[in-house]
Amino acid sequence: MLRSETADDPGRRARALTGLRAYQDAPRLPRTPMAEPVARDGRIVLRDYGGAGRPVVVIPSLINPPFVLDLSPEKSLLRWLAGQGLRVLLVDWGTPAPDDRAMDLGRHAQAVARLCATLDEPPLLVGYCLGGTIALATAGFVPVAGIALIATPWHFTGFDDATRAGVADQWTMAQPTAERMGLVPMEFLQAMFWQLDPGRTVDKYVGFADLDPASAKAQAFIALEDWANAGAPLPYAAGRELFDDLFDADLPGTGRWRVADRIASADHPVPMVEFVAADDRIVPAASAIGLPDRRIVPAGHVGMIVGSRGPSVLWEPLAHWLCDGSRTR
Repeated sequence: MLRSETADDPGRRARALTGLRAYQDAPRLPRTPMAEPVARDGRIVLRDYGGAGRPVVVIPSLINPPFVLDLSPEKSLLRWLAGQGLRVLLVDWGTPAPDDRAMDLGRHAQAVARLCATLDEPPLLVGYCLGGTIALATAGFVPVAGIALIATPWHFTGFDDATRAGVADQWTMAQPTAERMGLVPMEFLQAMFWQLDPGRTVDKYVGFADLDPASAKAQAFIALEDWANAGAPLPYAAGRELFDDLFDADLPGTGRWRVADRIASADHPVPMVEFVAADDRIVPAASAIGLPDRRIVPAGHVGMIVGSRGPSVLWEPLAHWLCDGSRTR
């Protein structure tokens, strides 16, 4: 990818490699410890971030670790929400083993439902990225008080044709190995994300070459990039479902994903809201589910969570809906 993106600019290639080496060698600040678990379902745990009030279960994506929601003391959506009159809990997916190969997205949703059932009352669900897709599935298995979706894909035809074709090509190459392993390696998933915006992937390392690695700006970049480059593999069944049934066949967007039927047949309507990032290069706005209560956030996929404008454009509106808005719908 670096060769193709810098074929006509060897100077940019050299700067990107310099920045990459600087990033690799830079000192790291200690990472904020995750909260203690209060419930467990196999490898999947529910971590309690404190607070008093309505229980809110935050469901992260299966791809990349959940600590982007608690990146640092100054950039922690979870800890901030816990100070807003809410009891905040985080689903931590843990690390799957080859024995988990048959665990598809629906089974992940059922595990979350069992964790929710350990609480004293039906929780509000907050799903980020693919975690929002799973949150919608979870609501088919356990009573919930409401669902807030953040940058959640549902209509996978909303991804442009080139992206879907690229994902399909990469999955065709990776699928036989993943099937034998019982897991989809993070390295494959990372390479797929790089291809969503390869120019930007190169540019960010070009920019890092000019930073003092010990500066606050560099340390913020390192913390976020370490998150983006980390993560557990996916169980094979979850990966196959993601790439074949969602990206390729668009079962959710066409009303053919089996969990959608469970949501539609629920006895009582569930209050829902979606927050859609206007500048999302990872989950385009066109892929959102299209709820009547749709909030456009002037930020990107990750910036809405940890960017400098995150508190004003996402955190505060989300807290307001969780505390008040979900009761009035």
